[in-house]
Amino acid sequence: MTDYDSVVVGGGIVGSATAYHLAREGFETLLIDRGDAGRATAAGAGIVFPATSSLNESPDWFEFALHAADHYPVLASELDRYDHTYTRPGLLAVAVDADEVGAFEESKRRAERRSDEHGHPRPGRFEEVSPERARELYPPLSGVERAMFYEDGARVNGQAFASSLRQASAAAGATIHDGDVTGILVDQGIVGGVETAEGDTYSADTVVVAGGAWSPDLATDIGVDIPVEPQRGQILHLDVGPLGHTRPTEGWPILKAFRGHYQVPWPDDQVACGATRESGTGFEPHVTLGGLQEVSTEALRVASGLDEAHHLETRVGLRPASADGLPIIGPVPEIEGAYLATGHGPTGLTLGPYSGRVVADLVLGESPEVDISPFRVERFRA
Repeated sequence: MTDYDSVVVGGGIVGSATAYHLAREGFETLLIDRGDAGRATAAGAGIVFPATSSLNESPDWFEFALHAADHYPVLASELDRYDHTYTRPGLLAVAVDADEVGAFEESKRRAERRSDEHGHPRPGRFEEVSPERARELYPPLSGVERAMFYEDGARVNGQAFASSLRQASAAAGATIHDGDVTGILVDQGIVGGVETAEGDTYSADTVVVAGGAWSPDLATDIGVDIPVEPQRGQILHLDVGPLGHTRPTEGWPILKAFRGHYQVPWPDDQVACGATRESGTGFEPHVTLGGLQEVSTEALRVASGLDEAHHLETRVGLRPASADGLPIIGPVPEIEGAYLATGHGPTGLTLGPYSGRVVADLVLGESPEVDISPFRVERFRA
């Protein structure tokens, strides 16, 4: 049996961030990850800009998301020696058709209200732009009715950022282990460590469950229901080099319209188009013809200039969607030393690194700067 201060279960962006923040504070930390196929972190396109989000109108979610967005550049600066990919190319929100103008105007009012009340988006760093300017910013864009440009829109490659966190964790003294945690050891309401499918036992005073959509697998051991289910998302990755655009794609902004999809440009002529939000699919990280049709049809509606782009790959992620759409963060009631960090759904790459810091603060005995009571698992009790 090997002794640790804390074991973190799950090496996605949430678990990796938790391990990093614990290790940098001198905690003997073990991160165990079994590398599940379809992990959401590996597939996500990574838009980090809650100021325009309409995915969740909860004021608690929005306050947490603002802290999360502000945490990103601070954390990225700590990871500058690694290829973390976080950058701010801006975000362009467009109404392509006349029937989207109402949603565009509502989004504009929401952004202005949030700017006045919260300072996000930052005053003076967003404005409505002409259709001509919008096409200059995003060359493949279709004709548009209205467009808004937000200078602080940010993007991140989830897989690369999580990898950077794990590298930084190891440099700070954490142990990273490939394995399958099959049980959490609990004796008289106190956590004692974990067991793995490989037959290993690791003792620890604290265990953080950050297993994404698979987190409920460990619920029985800690006597709590974790109402999280996989939500499948399919994301199409394109090579736009054949289009012959003269402006490098790394300078293109993120593109969002008003039918729930987006386009995220990357260096080297790559653009990610997403994403489906499919419930009831179970743990099936497969590409489907219907998913491809949905994503490609919307991508071409918004940016018809992509019609000659080449298909590179389609990534599929299983997002951990909670029953009420809010993340599940905090200590497990009545089990000393057990913590949850899961249920982030389609906003995991936005919230994940900050969630890891918040949970690490709790494990370290510190009070987080944000109220997490709306995110505790007790809210699901009848």
